[in-house]
Amino acid sequence: MSNKQLIEGSVEITAPPEMVWALVSDLRRMREWSPQVRRQFVLGRGVKVGTRTFNINGQGRLRWPTTAKVVAFEPHKKLAFKIIENRSIWTYELEPTATGTRLTESRTTPHGTTRFSDFGVEKGLGGMESFEDSLGTGISTTLERIKAAAERG
Repeated sequence: MSNKQLIEGSVEITAPPEMVWALVSDLRRMREWSPQVRRQFVLGRGVKVGTRTFNINGQGRLRWPTTAKVVAFEPHKKLAFKIIENRSIWTYELEPTATGTRLTESRTTPHGTTRFSDFGVEKGLGGMESFEDSLGTGISTTLERIKAAAERG
C-alpha cells in the first residue's frame, strides 16, 4: 500500500494573483474546479483560518462526505484546508510571475492518513496507488480549470 506524503502540480496563469485568488478562495466554487468535489458547503460567514466546510466528494457513482478546516489563509498567497477524516492537507499557493501567477496545488499527508480512510480507499476506491494517481490527475484538471476561468476574466 502506497501513501504518498506529497502529490502536487503547478500551472502558469496569465492573470494577476488577485484574480486567481478570487477563484481559489471561493470554496463554494470548488466543484467547478475539482473533478472529485461534488459540493462544498462553507459553514459560517466568509473564509478565514478556522472556517469549516462540509463536502460531498465522488468518484464514478460512489459518493462520500468529508469535513474540513481552513488552516492557512493569506490573501493572494496561500489557502490550505485539512480534511478531518483522513488528516490530508490541501494547499493552494500563488506566486506572482512576470506574466501573471504560478498556482500550485498540493495534497500532503505529513502524519499519514487514518486507518478508516485507508480502509475505504482500499475497499471502495480501487486501492491506494490507483486513488493517489487519480488525485494527481485531479490536481492537473483542477489547475487547468482555474487557469481557463482566470484567463477568460
